[in-house]
Amino acid sequence: MRTEEARPKRPCRKCLTSDMADPEGYFRSLREYLANLDADQTVRTRLYESRLDVCGSCELLLEGLCRACGCYVELRAAMRKHSCPWGKW
Repeated sequence: MRTEEARPKRPCRKCLTSDMADPEGYFRSLREYLANLDADQTVRTRLYESRLDVCGSCELLLEGLCRACGCYVELRAAMRKHSCPWGKW
């Protein structure tokens, strides 16, 4: 049996940047960018939240990033012109 110290640490795969602690303000510019997008470029709130729910349960989500395409999923999910690179939404 391995001790707690010997176990490899698993990254949080289901974290969106909005759920992560951000003491240095690293994600502030992303959040400000999202808040200032033109309405004609973005999807409605319900669709955005639905997309994020799908991403939140995806095995490719790692610390707010999609490992399939490298984007911040919150930004990709907000934009009308984007879709999931794996066709999940």
